[in-house]
Amino acid sequence: MMKTIKISLSVIFFLLYLVGCKQSTNKLEKTAQSSSLMNESVTKRVGMVIKIKEDQIEEYKRLHGDDYHGVRDLLIKYNMRNFSIFLQKLEDGNYYEFAYYEYVGNNFEGDMKQLAAEPRNVEWLKVCDAMQIPLDGYESWAEMEAIFYNP
Repeated sequence: MMKTIKISLSVIFFLLYLVGCKQSTNKLEKTAQSSSLMNESVTKRVGMVIKIKEDQIEEYKRLHGDDYHGVRDLLIKYNMRNFSIFLQKLEDGNYYEFAYYEYVGNNFEGDMKQLAAEPRNVEWLKVCDAMQIPLDGYESWAEMEAIFYNP
């Protein structure tokens, strides 16, 4: 009976050891993958806010609808992914847009400078900027402070 208990305990400890090794290996693999990805690019998460003129909301929605391609290809070209815009009327009576995107390149300032120089983007912004009202102290979208991320 005692021999059976010793064997059972040995098997249990061996299995626990294997599980621990597997978890350590997975952690090392994930760290290595993250490190290699970080060398290639860095994900920068950006949240922004701006007011929108109430009488321009429907046109703004039309311009950003699935049937209108706008500058979507340029966003991808300059490493912007998961670009989303949300709309909400707040207690002050104003409508606000919240935008979120992930930058996945390795030269944020350079890519944003090139995007800003794209003729089609310049024209797009002329149309859209006229529909919006920047927050006090800003000329366009106000970048928000990131305070939480859950991968």
